[in-house]
Amino acid sequence: MSSTLGTPPVWWQSGAIYQVYPRSFQDSNGDGIGDLQGIRSRLDYLVALGIDAIWISPFFPSPMADFGYDISDYCGVDPIFGTLGDFDRLIADAHERGVRVILDFVPNHTSDRHPWFAESCSGRSSPKRDWYIWRDPAPGGGPPNNWTSNFGGSAWEYDEMSGQYYYHAFLKAQPDLNWRNPQVRAAMMDALRFWLAHGVDGFRVDVIWHLIKDAEFRDNPPNPAYGPGQPDIARFLQVYSTDQPEVLDIIAQMRATLDEHGDKLLIGEIYLPVERLVAYYGPELSGVHLPFNFQLIHAPWNARGLDTLIETYERALPAGAWPNWVLSNHDQRRISTRVGAAQARVAAMLLLTLRGTPTIYYGDELGLEDAHIPPDAAQDPWEKNEPGLGLGRDPARTPMRWTSLPGAGFTEGVPWLPIGGRPEQNVADQMSDPDSMLHLYHRLLKLRRAHEALSLGKYESVVATGDILAYWRRNGEEGLMIVLNLGHKNTPIELGGVFSVLASTHPDSAEEAGPGIFVMRPDEGLLLKPR
Repeated sequence: MSSTLGTPPVWWQSGAIYQVYPRSFQDSNGDGIGDLQGIRSRLDYLVALGIDAIWISPFFPSPMADFGYDISDYCGVDPIFGTLGDFDRLIADAHERGVRVILDFVPNHTSDRHPWFAESCSGRSSPKRDWYIWRDPAPGGGPPNNWTSNFGGSAWEYDEMSGQYYYHAFLKAQPDLNWRNPQVRAAMMDALRFWLAHGVDGFRVDVIWHLIKDAEFRDNPPNPAYGPGQPDIARFLQVYSTDQPEVLDIIAQMRATLDEHGDKLLIGEIYLPVERLVAYYGPELSGVHLPFNFQLIHAPWNARGLDTLIETYERALPAGAWPNWVLSNHDQRRISTRVGAAQARVAAMLLLTLRGTPTIYYGDELGLEDAHIPPDAAQDPWEKNEPGLGLGRDPARTPMRWTSLPGAGFTEGVPWLPIGGRPEQNVADQMSDPDSMLHLYHRLLKLRRAHEALSLGKYESVVATGDILAYWRRNGEEGLMIVLNLGHKNTPIELGGVFSVLASTHPDSAEEAGPGIFVMRPDEGLLLKPR
């Protein structure tokens, strides 16, 4: 059981975050690619939905080898997304509406076309040679060690001119920066300050657990669980290439840089087991405010497992740390695809009633599913490097469906990826349907704002069996019970009292539940208030 907050909450504790993948949200100029002006034109939709902050995936200048996660200038806007003036207008309009703006910061690697890397490649005596990770070949030749790229193959690329290898945890077009170099740290802190001066409210830091590598560059040990059908990166355990203890010093420096500018939010992307994940809150909470918790993305979808997962996470949190939850993102399969349309409604209630900050992936509020992307339309470099394994991220990145018209209200041109989802999964149609997934998100987000028991209260598990997951959210005198049927059949539960139904995943829900034995319908979620 967790306690309530001991200090006044900050905006990101009570709020909900919405991830915008800018290429796919709204195109304003007909080129088939979403842009900053497109996001700006949809701010009123986001306000009406009830979110408190938008996290925008990268829009910085980039050759787009990895669609913006290969940055060639940290202090600008790529022309396909607009201009710096467009961003300033977006942030001004967002703030006017009470919406915070969080940027995606990608500090582990740059593009190979970044001027820093061009200078680093000019020779061993270059002033910026040590800004990146260069190593001599192994004795007898070949890569310096067995480290593997996350996108397949060796993580080392040979440079014939200098006779050394450079390290790239992802594409060879994404060379890793050397964060042991104080000049690199200073330059990146300046990049943060640039955007803070433009009024941003925080940063989501990409692959933050990668920033520091083993100083001795030791080989990673083999993964005994590796088998057919797994990606190349799974062949070895990433013991020495990621998650080094010195990374917490870097994060503390980032945190201090943000603290210079007031109440800003620092989020870390961290795919690690929960016992390592929570270490990124840092000593005395000097690390990231929110180490992204992806457990709901990877967990088997069953009540008993989720109950244990939630309890384990709550117990692992350091004193004073604030939890967070995520169902989908731009790198993972969408929740509707993973659990089905009916359970996606239950998942929405879970996400928006658990203790902690929820992050909603664009389109999940419509029930969008992963799209089928024909091989000749694939864009994702991971899919191209390791075809046939189902690793491509394109299916979860398809354009937002605003209408049922051709182009889905996203573009008047040819969309950069095929438009996915079913025709009825669009904003216009769901806005007019009170039983839609979109209206369910509206109701749940409105209830989060109306009841501090949901937004700030403690979490208390309720003993249940089988397919039922149940818990209380309590704040002061107020208590709300959430009961979720993760199964597909009628299931009884002893409620122990009479409750008003504040929200249901089913459109024809009764206004009252209990007393005594209450039968949950298949795929039903209820938010209940004691009478």
